[in-house]
Amino acid sequence: LSSCVIAEENGDMERDYAYTIGRAMSDLQTPEWVGADCARRTLSRLSPRKLSTMKAPVIFANEVATGLFGHLVGAIAGGSVYRKSTFLLDSLGKQILPDWLTIEEHPHLLKGLASTPFDSEGVRTERRDIIKDGILTQWLLTSYSARKLGLKSTGHAGGIHNWRIAGQGLSFEQMLKEMGTGLVVTELMGQGVSAITGDYSRGAAGFWVENGEIQYPVSEITIAGNLKDMWRNIVTVGNDIETRSNIQCGSVLLPEMKIAGQ
Repeated sequence: LSSCVIAEENGDMERDYAYTIGRAMSDLQTPEWVGADCARRTLSRLSPRKLSTMKAPVIFANEVATGLFGHLVGAIAGGSVYRKSTFLLDSLGKQILPDWLTIEEHPHLLKGLASTPFDSEGVRTERRDIIKDGILTQWLLTSYSARKLGLKSTGHAGGIHNWRIAGQGLSFEQMLKEMGTGLVVTELMGQGVSAITGDYSRGAAGFWVENGEIQYPVSEITIAGNLKDMWRNIVTVGNDIETRSNIQCGSVLLPEMKIAGQ
């Protein structure tokens, strides 16, 4: 169940959306919740400002933070590895994330959106640690990519299965306080991510934060960095877990990114 609306103020129009998803009707939010959340999100974006070009801390709100780790999926996929078309080519067994961060895969999670007993090739799925204490433990392999690399399939034909990224117990409000001044990203646009180099440059919208409190919406900006540096330098992952995805994680705080504005 989803909703998308447009709001207008002084000739300025903004749009946003809200949705609910689940494996059972009882897991869905009510239509009233969807409508109210959609209205709240849209109204909060009215009268956005532009930022000057700078470097500043950035929080990826939970629903876009899942995409930050989504780039990891492609980078460690067997097809990218055997074609040598990934910036993580020599990273197996090495630290690519902070040593407090582990990514678990739970393919048999009850009512999980990406739960399955076997992948699209019929290979059995298993509970795995994809990242353990920041260290990359394995590639994501189909039968074909496994043969190309002389390895066994990991049951990832068709994608990943319920990644869980544990936070450090901080609420979103506590993360704002820890950041102090910086940018909260709530929407990303464009495909400016290089699978070869890890360079990251995308259009963004969100909110500017000062003294640990949201001040005003911002739009028409670009944020840039390199995924290797972004992942390794993650300050914290919040406890506001986004569950409407095959990657479940909270908001992510980075110490600094380049922000291109006016």
